[in-house]
Amino acid sequence: MCLAIPAQISELHEGNMATVDILGVTRDISIDLTPAAKEGDYVLVHAGFAIEVVDEQFAQETLDLIRQFPELAADEAPAA
Repeated sequence: MCLAIPAQISELHEGNMATVDILGVTRDISIDLTPAAKEGDYVLVHAGFAIEVVDEQFAQETLDLIRQFPELAADEAPAA
């Protein structure tokens, strides 16, 4: 299963790239699919791409749910 995780844009870069904060971890992502996204916005991130700009309330509610299930926020897939 794939999930899109809310992240807050902390910095914009050239080439439609941005640095985001996802549960305290920073990642560089592409904002090619969300060119209107700006610093401070929350975006849904899937496979290294921001796929939608979302409001802060939605982002926080989703992050609160993710925090209830730490295995969803794991950086590595569990062993089969």
